[in-house]
Amino acid sequence: MPTQLLKDAINHYHQLLSEHLSSTEEILFSSCRKQNLVFGQRPVCNVLRPYFLDIPTYNFVCRSSSLVMQAVQIIREQLLSNRAMLSELDLNEQEHEIIQIDSGYGAPDVSARLDGFLSPTGEFHFVEYNAESPGGLAYGNALSEIFSSMPIMEEFVKSYNVYSFPVRATVFRNLLAAYHRWGGKGLPNIGIIDWSGVSTYTEFVLMKELFENSGCRVKIADPNELEYKNGKLVIGDFQIDLVYKRVLVDELLVKFGLNHPLIDAVRDRAVCVTNSFGVQLLYKKVIFALISDPANSHFFSNEVNQAIQTHIPWTRKVKECKTSYKDKQIDLVDFIADNKEDLVLKPNGEYGGKGVVLGWESSGEQWAETIKNALNSSYIVQERVPLGVESYPSIVDGELRFDERFSDLDPYVWNGSRVEWCGIRLSKLSLLNVTAGGGSATPMFLLKSNS
Repeated sequence: MPTQLLKDAINHYHQLLSEHLSSTEEILFSSCRKQNLVFGQRPVCNVLRPYFLDIPTYNFVCRSSSLVMQAVQIIREQLLSNRAMLSELDLNEQEHEIIQIDSGYGAPDVSARLDGFLSPTGEFHFVEYNAESPGGLAYGNALSEIFSSMPIMEEFVKSYNVYSFPVRATVFRNLLAAYHRWGGKGLPNIGIIDWSGVSTYTEFVLMKELFENSGCRVKIADPNELEYKNGKLVIGDFQIDLVYKRVLVDELLVKFGLNHPLIDAVRDRAVCVTNSFGVQLLYKKVIFALISDPANSHFFSNEVNQAIQTHIPWTRKVKECKTSYKDKQIDLVDFIADNKEDLVLKPNGEYGGKGVVLGWESSGEQWAETIKNALNSSYIVQERVPLGVESYPSIVDGELRFDERFSDLDPYVWNGSRVEWCGIRLSKLSLLNVTAGGGSATPMFLLKSNS
């Protein structure tokens, strides 16, 4: 539930906007153009206000996230030793093999993101854990710098103290620490690896700039450009010591199988890769089904179990079975068919909102067809959670408008445990995914009153 501090701060910002509209719009959009802050051809940010959060709520978010991450890591440890549980992930043979390659530095998820929603009534739920290759970290950081330079923020800070966070520098610090735990020395040559033409390419440029300013040599490259020769992973004549891996493990496997220079080099300990291939265990959406299933509650402390019950929605792998729902035994498939208004179906191994079907926005025919597909594939079903929603100003057809936007609040996770800062995504649609189209990022600022 928004505190009076937040309500007053947002109202004050909106009042200031009437005086500073022209400069706010000009600085935002000119800076986005100058820094190429776009998803494909769309500006990363199309609203004229940051997301504000008070410090007590932020501390609550971090504490809740840390407890949930304890559950995630406990389940990860179980997956490494419990073959029956591991089978629930529906890994293929290549995935089974690649997760055996040791990262060399501990937890595979050096930088990751919990996807969560803080509702207007104060409920906080997580729906996914993006451990594989979380995007958007650099965008929020760049946007916070842009907003901080605006006259409206100069006026705003006369009434409120605001705090931002150096996300890009934190990414680098954690990559470097992982590299040193792996056995690397000094500053590495870094390869930022993903497919050519991806919509998040401009984020790689932002990260490259920070890495180079920190003293590293950096190349952005497609996996096809990599070679492994003479015991070195290279791009042409550029030797890579550390890979900042943005390409997804399953996409790499689909295209190349296990025969790729990056995989060979990591297996031979010739290069350090973050995040490591072991995140494939955590990337699958079934991880939340394992966490939320009462059959696994004995793995967790009472405090962690309470956090699971409070912050993880009811989630199950889709299959013909009996299971529990609110202390009642149900036939899962019949339950899914009869309760589409309260349920979401998601492919186990997809990302970016691909294949996600919101029951309350689908027809009966579409829902029935998705259930059929889910039974023949690998899916989870998850209970609907309340979304965050706030009014945001934007320019529409040359005029200032205030429209309600759904928002998520996505805590960043470092080295599988430490939670610090959050990403924000906004949308007029219930499916919040900026890369899927139509949404917006905006920076987060913590605030407290100057009085």
